[in-house]
Amino acid sequence: MNSEAEKQATERQVARNSIQIQKAREAFAALSDACHKSPNPTESLRKQQLRALKKAISKHQSNLLKAIEADFGCRSNDESLLADVIPVMMQIDYTLKHLRQWMKPERRSVSLLFQPAKAGIIYQPVGVVGIMAPWNYPVLLSLSPVISAIAAGNRVMLKPSEHSPYANRIIIQILKEALTRDELRIIEGDTSVAEAFARLPFAHLLFTGSTQTGRYVMAAAAQNLTPVTLELGGKSPVIMAPDASPELVASRVIYGKSLNAGQTCVAPDYLMCPKDKLAAFIKAAKVEFNVRYPDFESGDFTSIINDSQYQRLTELLKDAKSQGAELIPLVEYSNASTRLMPLTLVTGVNSLMDVMQQEIFGPILPVITYDNIQQAIDYVQTQPRPLALYLFTHNKKLEQHVLHNTISGGICINDTVTQVAQNDLPFGGVGHSGMGNYHAREGFLTFSKIKSVFKRRKINPIKLIYPPYGRLVHRLLLRWFV
Repeated sequence: MNSEAEKQATERQVARNSIQIQKAREAFAALSDACHKSPNPTESLRKQQLRALKKAISKHQSNLLKAIEADFGCRSNDESLLADVIPVMMQIDYTLKHLRQWMKPERRSVSLLFQPAKAGIIYQPVGVVGIMAPWNYPVLLSLSPVISAIAAGNRVMLKPSEHSPYANRIIIQILKEALTRDELRIIEGDTSVAEAFARLPFAHLLFTGSTQTGRYVMAAAAQNLTPVTLELGGKSPVIMAPDASPELVASRVIYGKSLNAGQTCVAPDYLMCPKDKLAAFIKAAKVEFNVRYPDFESGDFTSIINDSQYQRLTELLKDAKSQGAELIPLVEYSNASTRLMPLTLVTGVNSLMDVMQQEIFGPILPVITYDNIQQAIDYVQTQPRPLALYLFTHNKKLEQHVLHNTISGGICINDTVTQVAQNDLPFGGVGHSGMGNYHAREGFLTFSKIKSVFKRRKINPIKLIYPPYGRLVHRLLLRWFV
């Protein structure tokens, strides 16, 4: 009986996916047609779209917060506002302020040989942009790239994650109120729909998610030579320098790792700690966590999104313990039904443990000790390049050394995660943590075609160098320029 019910449920899901895949193809065709009819929306229209989006978010804010909490099971409205909603509103304001300057054509110089002439660049929309968003910050990671794409004058197709269905309903309502069907379409569905979505011949495709899935997305996009921006993640390290205060490091790392229960692409993934400061850090971390979450079930700490992710994190801890690691939960709590998982420090780790092989994406923090700072830097350099690198030091020489001798998507000094909230900084990874940027002006550039323009005047001295070659003018030019 159960087998028959499961079979019918699978058949229904396949049918729904088929409908969504066809809907995606039709949406792409409609948006492409809209691009052909109006390929370069005015500054005024783009700003109108952004203002309408902000107004719709404000209107539905209360329902949006309830929906996010429903998806997670437990997530503070304050945390959703601070990490999901407010950054989007700030980005809209920032974009409205700077859009005119971004859109201005730029003059470029013309070399002496080709005078008189004019050279410059103009910024044009690329066309229909595809955006594939994850579940961990359903508002921010859906709407932030939409803002950049609209600012650049594009049409957008958005594929939100199937793991945040309640938030998706409100986001869809917001977008339908703010933008027309000729400006944006939304496609829902599971993995098979996402695969078909990635195969559409977009002018640009932005994907936010895991490194492994990013490989599949890039391979699918390659069939159409679609340029991609991949916002992935990986294992973002924290380097605690010998001069850093364990209390300060604990305060700021605990915040960054506990935000959204560590389900953040730029969350600190592991900590490099001086061996002689390990005990002090552990003590400070326990104090800090209990100050921030004195009642662990108060609703301030976010639940793990679903049972599958909760089980995955539980298995990471079991594997580490089975290989000799020590698990140090910062508060004693165990209740799988709530999917609340307290932040756990893991000491005595080795590189073979799953917790050091995989991006953690949850409230688990391995701590690796070192004897001298160069050991820590060398370890970070030998790992796949991370989305973020966190350095705690007040030593200017060390700061410059790490800045110039490590490569990461971004670096944040004496804090964690807050670099993402800076409106004037681009955001993007490198290597295993992704490629390309959005946010700030770089987001506008990512979704724009930078077109070179060269204009010749009626007078054309360059014809003096036309063939036949070997004349005096050619000999003089060769002597002058070569």
